[in-house]
Amino acid sequence: MLRLVYSQGKKHPSIIPLFFCMALGMSGAMAYMLRIALFSPDCSWDKRKNPEPWNKLKPTDQYKFLSISTDYSKLKKNGPDF
Repeated sequence: MLRLVYSQGKKHPSIIPLFFCMALGMSGAMAYMLRIALFSPDCSWDKRKNPEPWNKLKPTDQYKFLSISTDYSKLKKNGPDF
């Protein structure tokens, strides 16, 4: 497979940026998937120790990927403790 990609790259050098962009996109998608799987409160890998990880979030925890206008360090809890 890699031999075919290498030979096509030698024959048609204009597709080398396409290979680079595809590799960059796939690695970015894989990194985002790992981030969601490991650091998201929606995903629980150990149901015995922490069955409901979303209940242990503090109001100052930033679980969104990007927050432009919200300062999470100044938020206060509005709901009850479970």
